[in-house]
Amino acid sequence: MLRILLFLGTNLAILVVLSLVFSLFGLGQTPADPGGLQLGPLLVMAAVVGFTGSLISLGLSKWMAKRSMGVRIIEQPGTAFERWLVELVRQQSKRAGIGMPDVGIFDQSAPNAFATGWNRNHALVAVSTGLLEQMSQNEVEAVVGHEISHVANGDMVTMALMQGVVNTFVVFLSRVIGSFVDRVILKNESGRGLGYFLVSMVAEICLSVLATMIVMWFSRYREFRADAGGARLSSRENMIGALRALQRVHEPQDLPAGELAAFGISGKIADGFKAAFASHPPLERRIAALEQARG
Repeated sequence: MLRILLFLGTNLAILVVLSLVFSLFGLGQTPADPGGLQLGPLLVMAAVVGFTGSLISLGLSKWMAKRSMGVRIIEQPGTAFERWLVELVRQQSKRAGIGMPDVGIFDQSAPNAFATGWNRNHALVAVSTGLLEQMSQNEVEAVVGHEISHVANGDMVTMALMQGVVNTFVVFLSRVIGSFVDRVILKNESGRGLGYFLVSMVAEICLSVLATMIVMWFSRYREFRADAGGARLSSRENMIGALRALQRVHEPQDLPAGELAAFGISGKIADGFKAAFASHPPLERRIAALEQARG
Protein backbone atom coordinates (compact mmCIF):
# COMPACT_ATOMS: atom_id res chain seq x y z
CA MET A 1 0.00 0.00 0.00
CA LEU A 2 2.87 2.40 0.79
CA ARG A 3 4.34 1.69 -2.66
CA ILE A 4 1.03 2.67 -4.28
CA LEU A 5 0.64 5.87 -2.24
CA LEU A 6 4.21 7.03 -2.90
CA PHE A 7 3.94 6.24 -6.61
CA LEU A 8 0.62 8.04 -7.01
CA GLY A 9 1.75 10.97 -4.84
CA THR A 10 4.91 11.50 -6.86
CA ASN A 11 3.10 11.48 -10.18
CA LEU A 12 0.28 13.66 -8.90
CA ALA A 13 2.91 16.22 -7.90
CA ILE A 14 4.36 16.08 -11.42
CA LEU A 15 0.93 16.68 -12.94
CA VAL A 16 0.28 19.62 -10.60
CA VAL A 17 3.61 21.20 -11.57
CA LEU A 18 2.75 20.71 -15.24
CA SER A 19 -0.63 22.38 -14.77
CA LEU A 20 1.04 25.38 -13.10
CA VAL A 21 3.56 25.69 -15.93
CA PHE A 22 0.82 25.59 -18.56
CA SER A 23 -1.18 28.16 -16.61
CA LEU A 24 1.83 30.49 -16.57
CA PHE A 25 2.02 30.22 -20.35
CA GLY A 26 -1.62 31.19 -20.68
CA LEU A 27 -3.10 27.83 -21.62
CA GLY A 28 -5.54 27.78 -18.72
CA GLN A 29 -9.08 29.03 -19.14
CA THR A 30 -10.18 32.40 -17.78
CA PRO A 31 -13.76 33.78 -17.59
CA ALA A 32 -13.09 35.86 -20.74
CA ASP A 33 -11.47 32.96 -22.53
CA PRO A 34 -14.14 30.26 -23.05
CA GLY A 35 -12.03 28.36 -25.56
CA GLY A 36 -9.16 27.66 -23.18
CA LEU A 37 -8.56 24.51 -21.22
CA GLN A 38 -9.70 24.03 -17.66
CA LEU A 39 -6.55 22.35 -16.44
CA GLY A 40 -7.89 21.22 -13.07
CA PRO A 41 -10.85 19.28 -14.45
CA LEU A 42 -8.67 18.09 -17.34
CA LEU A 43 -6.18 16.59 -14.89
CA VAL A 44 -8.96 14.78 -13.04
CA MET A 45 -10.48 13.48 -16.28
CA ALA A 46 -7.08 12.37 -17.58
CA ALA A 47 -6.30 10.50 -14.35
CA VAL A 48 -9.68 8.77 -14.33
CA VAL A 49 -9.34 7.71 -17.97
CA GLY A 50 -5.68 6.79 -17.53
CA PHE A 51 -5.99 4.63 -14.44
CA THR A 52 -9.42 3.03 -14.85
CA GLY A 53 -8.49 0.51 -17.51
CA SER A 54 -5.15 -0.52 -15.99
CA LEU A 55 -6.56 -0.94 -12.48
CA ILE A 56 -9.57 -2.93 -13.69
CA SER A 57 -7.19 -5.12 -15.71
CA LEU A 58 -5.04 -5.65 -12.61
CA GLY A 59 -8.03 -6.56 -10.47
CA LEU A 60 -9.33 -9.08 -13.02
CA SER A 61 -5.89 -10.38 -14.03
CA LYS A 62 -6.15 -13.80 -12.36
CA TRP A 63 -9.64 -14.44 -13.70
CA MET A 64 -8.68 -13.32 -17.21
CA ALA A 65 -5.51 -15.43 -17.15
CA LYS A 66 -7.41 -18.55 -16.17
CA ARG A 67 -10.00 -17.99 -18.90
CA SER A 68 -7.68 -16.90 -21.73
CA MET A 69 -4.97 -19.51 -21.12
CA GLY A 70 -7.17 -22.35 -19.90
CA VAL A 71 -5.19 -22.60 -16.67
CA ARG A 72 -6.02 -25.61 -14.51
CA ILE A 73 -5.49 -24.74 -10.86
CA ILE A 74 -3.94 -27.55 -8.85
CA GLU A 75 -6.36 -27.81 -5.93
CA GLN A 76 -5.38 -31.35 -4.95
CA PRO A 77 -2.14 -32.60 -6.56
CA GLY A 78 -2.90 -35.76 -8.49
CA THR A 79 0.62 -36.81 -9.42
CA ALA A 80 4.03 -36.85 -7.79
CA PHE A 81 5.18 -34.09 -10.13
CA GLU A 82 2.22 -31.86 -9.22
CA ARG A 83 2.96 -32.42 -5.53
CA TRP A 84 6.58 -31.45 -6.18
CA LEU A 85 5.51 -28.32 -8.10
CA VAL A 86 3.10 -27.14 -5.41
CA GLU A 87 5.66 -27.75 -2.68
CA LEU A 88 8.30 -25.89 -4.71
CA VAL A 89 6.04 -22.84 -5.04
CA ARG A 90 5.23 -23.03 -1.31
CA GLN A 91 8.89 -23.10 -0.31
CA GLN A 92 9.96 -20.34 -2.68
CA SER A 93 7.06 -18.05 -1.81
CA LYS A 94 7.87 -18.48 1.89
CA ARG A 95 11.52 -17.60 1.25
CA ALA A 96 10.43 -14.58 -0.81
CA GLY A 97 8.10 -13.40 1.97
CA ILE A 98 4.83 -13.55 0.04
CA GLY A 99 1.58 -15.44 0.49
CA MET A 100 1.15 -18.82 -1.18
CA PRO A 101 0.06 -18.20 -4.79
CA ASP A 102 -2.39 -20.36 -6.69
CA VAL A 103 -0.46 -22.88 -8.79
CA GLY A 104 -1.70 -23.78 -12.26
CA ILE A 105 -0.79 -25.58 -15.47
CA PHE A 106 -1.85 -24.55 -18.98
CA ASP A 107 -1.65 -26.47 -22.24
CA GLN A 108 1.07 -25.04 -24.50
CA SER A 109 3.74 -27.01 -26.33
CA ALA A 110 6.40 -24.33 -25.85
CA PRO A 111 8.13 -23.90 -22.47
CA ASN A 112 6.57 -20.89 -20.79
CA ALA A 113 5.33 -19.60 -17.46
CA PHE A 114 3.77 -16.45 -16.05
CA ALA A 115 2.70 -14.81 -12.81
CA THR A 116 -0.22 -12.46 -12.30
CA GLY A 117 -2.52 -11.15 -9.58
CA TRP A 118 -3.61 -7.90 -7.99
CA ASN A 119 -1.18 -8.12 -5.07
CA ARG A 120 1.76 -10.15 -3.83
CA ASN A 121 -0.31 -12.25 -1.42
CA HIS A 122 -3.07 -13.18 -3.89
CA ALA A 123 -1.13 -14.17 -7.00
CA LEU A 124 -1.19 -16.94 -9.58
CA VAL A 125 1.88 -18.77 -10.87
CA ALA A 126 1.24 -20.95 -13.92
CA VAL A 127 3.55 -23.10 -16.03
CA SER A 128 3.00 -24.64 -19.45
CA THR A 129 2.94 -28.35 -20.18
CA GLY A 130 5.82 -27.71 -22.58
CA LEU A 131 7.92 -26.29 -19.75
CA LEU A 132 7.40 -29.42 -17.66
CA GLU A 133 8.18 -31.67 -20.63
CA GLN A 134 11.22 -29.89 -22.05
CA MET A 135 13.06 -28.67 -18.97
CA SER A 136 14.75 -30.48 -16.13
CA GLN A 137 13.46 -30.11 -12.58
CA ASN A 138 16.39 -27.78 -11.78
CA GLU A 139 15.46 -25.54 -14.71
CA VAL A 140 11.77 -25.58 -13.76
CA GLU A 141 12.82 -24.61 -10.24
CA ALA A 142 14.63 -21.56 -11.62
CA VAL A 143 11.70 -20.57 -13.84
CA VAL A 144 9.30 -20.77 -10.90
CA GLY A 145 11.75 -18.67 -8.88
CA HIS A 146 11.75 -16.09 -11.67
CA GLU A 147 7.94 -15.84 -11.52
CA ILE A 148 7.89 -15.80 -7.71
CA SER A 149 10.36 -12.90 -7.88
CA HIS A 150 7.97 -10.97 -10.14
CA VAL A 151 5.33 -11.36 -7.45
CA ALA A 152 7.67 -10.52 -4.56
CA ASN A 153 8.95 -7.42 -6.38
CA GLY A 154 5.39 -6.16 -6.81
CA ASP A 155 5.89 -5.99 -10.57
CA MET A 156 2.21 -6.51 -11.41
CA VAL A 157 1.11 -3.52 -9.32
CA THR A 158 4.01 -1.35 -10.47
CA MET A 159 3.35 -2.10 -14.14
CA ALA A 160 -0.36 -1.29 -13.72
CA LEU A 161 0.46 2.00 -11.96
CA MET A 162 3.04 2.93 -14.57
CA GLN A 163 0.58 2.20 -17.36
CA GLY A 164 -1.99 4.35 -15.59
CA VAL A 165 0.46 7.23 -15.17
CA VAL A 166 1.61 7.24 -18.80
CA ASN A 167 -2.02 6.96 -19.95
CA THR A 168 -2.80 10.01 -17.82
CA PHE A 169 0.04 11.98 -19.39
CA VAL A 170 -1.07 10.91 -22.88
CA VAL A 171 -4.64 12.13 -22.33
CA PHE A 172 -3.55 15.35 -20.60
CA LEU A 173 -0.74 16.39 -22.96
CA SER A 174 -2.65 15.51 -26.14
CA ARG A 175 -5.42 17.94 -25.13
CA VAL A 176 -2.88 20.62 -24.23
CA ILE A 177 -1.12 20.20 -27.60
CA GLY A 178 -4.47 20.32 -29.41
CA SER A 179 -5.43 23.52 -27.61
CA PHE A 180 -2.05 25.13 -28.34
CA VAL A 181 -2.23 24.39 -32.08
CA ASP A 182 -5.88 25.40 -32.31
CA ARG A 183 -5.45 28.72 -30.50
CA VAL A 184 -1.86 29.82 -31.11
CA ILE A 185 -1.11 28.45 -34.59
CA LEU A 186 -4.57 28.33 -36.17
CA LYS A 187 -5.66 31.53 -34.33
CA ASN A 188 -9.05 30.13 -33.38
CA GLU A 189 -10.68 32.40 -30.77
CA SER A 190 -14.26 31.13 -30.87
CA GLY A 191 -14.16 28.01 -28.75
CA ARG A 192 -12.56 24.70 -29.66
CA GLY A 193 -12.36 24.25 -33.40
CA LEU A 194 -11.87 21.25 -35.64
CA GLY A 195 -8.12 21.73 -35.33
CA TYR A 196 -8.27 21.03 -31.60
CA PHE A 197 -10.00 17.68 -32.05
CA LEU A 198 -7.88 16.53 -35.00
CA VAL A 199 -4.56 17.54 -33.41
CA SER A 200 -5.57 16.03 -30.05
CA MET A 201 -6.37 12.73 -31.78
CA VAL A 202 -3.07 12.63 -33.68
CA ALA A 203 -1.11 13.72 -30.60
CA GLU A 204 -2.76 11.02 -28.50
CA ILE A 205 -1.74 8.34 -31.02
CA CYS A 206 1.86 9.59 -31.17
CA LEU A 207 2.15 9.98 -27.41
CA SER A 208 0.66 6.50 -26.91
CA VAL A 209 3.49 5.06 -29.00
CA LEU A 210 6.06 6.85 -26.86
CA ALA A 211 4.25 5.77 -23.69
CA THR A 212 4.33 2.14 -24.81
CA MET A 213 8.07 2.41 -25.35
CA ILE A 214 8.50 3.69 -21.78
CA VAL A 215 6.39 0.89 -20.29
CA MET A 216 8.21 -1.76 -22.33
CA TRP A 217 11.58 -0.33 -21.25
CA PHE A 218 10.57 -0.88 -17.63
CA SER A 219 9.26 -4.33 -18.49
CA ARG A 220 12.67 -5.28 -19.89
CA TYR A 221 14.44 -3.81 -16.86
CA ARG A 222 12.41 -5.81 -14.36
CA GLU A 223 13.18 -9.04 -16.26
CA PHE A 224 16.81 -8.75 -15.16
CA ARG A 225 15.62 -8.32 -11.55
CA ALA A 226 13.38 -11.36 -11.83
CA ASP A 227 16.24 -13.41 -13.30
CA ALA A 228 18.42 -12.41 -10.35
CA GLY A 229 15.60 -13.36 -8.00
CA GLY A 230 15.22 -16.73 -9.71
CA ALA A 231 18.96 -17.30 -9.25
CA ARG A 232 18.66 -16.53 -5.53
CA LEU A 233 15.67 -18.80 -5.01
CA SER A 234 17.17 -21.64 -7.05
CA SER A 235 20.75 -21.15 -8.21
CA ARG A 236 22.51 -19.06 -10.80
CA GLU A 237 23.44 -22.18 -12.76
CA ASN A 238 19.81 -23.32 -12.82
CA MET A 239 18.63 -19.90 -14.01
CA ILE A 240 21.24 -19.78 -16.77
CA GLY A 241 20.34 -23.34 -17.75
CA ALA A 242 16.65 -22.41 -17.98
CA LEU A 243 17.40 -19.42 -20.23
CA ARG A 244 19.66 -21.56 -22.42
CA ALA A 245 16.84 -24.11 -22.70
CA LEU A 246 14.60 -21.30 -23.96
CA GLN A 247 17.24 -20.43 -26.56
CA ARG A 248 17.02 -23.97 -27.92
CA VAL A 249 13.33 -23.52 -28.77
CA HIS A 250 13.37 -22.64 -32.46
CA GLU A 251 9.82 -21.28 -32.66
CA PRO A 252 8.83 -19.90 -29.26
CA GLN A 253 5.15 -19.25 -28.72
CA ASP A 254 4.20 -15.97 -27.08
CA LEU A 255 1.58 -15.49 -24.43
CA PRO A 256 -1.34 -13.24 -25.40
CA ALA A 257 -0.30 -9.61 -25.87
CA GLY A 258 -0.55 -7.44 -22.78
CA GLU A 259 -0.03 -8.30 -19.15
CA LEU A 260 0.51 -12.05 -19.58
CA ALA A 261 3.15 -11.50 -22.25
CA ALA A 262 4.94 -9.01 -20.01
CA PHE A 263 5.06 -11.47 -17.11
CA GLY A 264 6.01 -14.58 -19.07
CA ILE A 265 9.46 -16.11 -18.79
CA SER A 266 10.34 -15.39 -22.43
CA GLY A 267 9.24 -13.51 -25.51
CA LYS A 268 10.06 -13.47 -29.20
CA ILE A 269 13.20 -11.47 -29.87
CA ALA A 270 12.68 -8.29 -31.85
CA ASP A 271 15.33 -6.26 -33.62
CA GLY A 272 15.73 -2.73 -34.89
CA PHE A 273 12.92 -0.34 -34.02
CA LYS A 274 10.71 -3.25 -32.91
CA ALA A 275 13.10 -3.92 -30.02
CA ALA A 276 11.83 -0.76 -28.32
CA PHE A 277 8.41 -2.42 -28.02
CA ALA A 278 9.64 -5.81 -26.75
CA SER A 279 8.52 -6.80 -23.25
CA HIS A 280 11.64 -8.95 -22.73
CA PRO A 281 15.32 -8.30 -23.42
CA PRO A 282 17.23 -10.76 -25.64
CA LEU A 283 17.98 -14.04 -23.90
CA GLU A 284 21.71 -13.65 -24.56
CA ARG A 285 21.74 -10.37 -22.64
CA ARG A 286 19.92 -11.95 -19.72
CA ILE A 287 22.37 -14.85 -19.66
CA ALA A 288 25.32 -12.46 -19.90
CA ALA A 289 24.00 -10.45 -16.94
CA LEU A 290 23.77 -13.61 -14.80
CA GLU A 291 27.22 -14.79 -15.84
CA GLN A 292 28.71 -11.38 -15.08
CA ALA A 293 27.12 -11.42 -11.62
CA ARG A 294 28.50 -14.90 -11.06
CA GLY A 295 31.98 -13.71 -12.04
